[in-house]
Amino acid sequence: MVVRETPDGRFLREFTTRRIDDLPPGDVLLRVQYSSLNYKDALSATGNKGVTRRYPHTPGIDAAGVVEESSSQKFRPGEEVLVSGFELGSNHAGGFAEFVRVPADWVVRKPAGLSLRESMILGTAGFTAGLSVHRLLQHGVAPGQGPLLVTGATGGVGSIAVAILARAGFEVVAVTGKADAGEFLHTLGAARILSREEATDRTGRALLSGLWAGAVDTVGGSLLDTAIRQTRPEGAIACCGNIGSARLETSIYPFILRGVALIGIDSAFAPAEQRLRVWENLSGPWKIPHLEMLATEVTLEELNPLIDRILAGGVRGRTLVTLGR
Repeated sequence: MVVRETPDGRFLREFTTRRIDDLPPGDVLLRVQYSSLNYKDALSATGNKGVTRRYPHTPGIDAAGVVEESSSQKFRPGEEVLVSGFELGSNHAGGFAEFVRVPADWVVRKPAGLSLRESMILGTAGFTAGLSVHRLLQHGVAPGQGPLLVTGATGGVGSIAVAILARAGFEVVAVTGKADAGEFLHTLGAARILSREEATDRTGRALLSGLWAGAVDTVGGSLLDTAIRQTRPEGAIACCGNIGSARLETSIYPFILRGVALIGIDSAFAPAEQRLRVWENLSGPWKIPHLEMLATEVTLEELNPLIDRILAGGVRGRTLVTLGR
């Protein structure tokens, strides 16, 4: 897939044949078997210059497949690997193509406990959810301290966060705007479900009753503000998305009177050691037994309508993109 900018400022998505020599430089040439659709991909595919500076461009911030060529001693042809984050699919030709070429430091060997297909059902969304849980555990949030809130719970990051936290022994309260999502979220492990309205406080009080030991917030805005004011003393919130709003207006009192921590999650440029540890957890103790139920599988040619749908909040779970076996 190539996204082109027209002289009149429109952005057109098309499928075309390009040469491998047209790919940007890198140490590892990867034959892509699977990718996935993320909110960031949709922004890139619709011309968001805050995500992608130059067009024409190939989106796709995830790629999993087999090493075709490597000038790095870290990887050999034939190895199964995955790439997520860094500049892939944003300002470096991405995974919505048969081949990607990237620096060796971007590449991770496929964990033994996951297939290539499973790794891309998780993809950047799964890694972001896993990193959020990892950082909450590092802060000291533990099962038994109280329920954990997950906002945007039917989205890619949110749905996987619900499943990971439930598997790790937490009582999970899921927030969603989708009235028909109850069975889906309970199957993932949510103990309770709140609507957006129930999870949003409009009173403006600086502190609210302490309900949550922590939270994974994928939404931002008023939902994040409410979660902060409802978090218990020494609790923590992992902030990893802004599908609701990139702005936050809240009270300082939860931070200075309760010691609440707001932890920013940067999954794109996570350090290598942290990245490997999260993938090991995702393929081992946190592996989701019903991972397939999260996935809607499409070919690259079927992706176009879903790009528009994910921007409108109409996609549940994960969209797996198949490029070849």
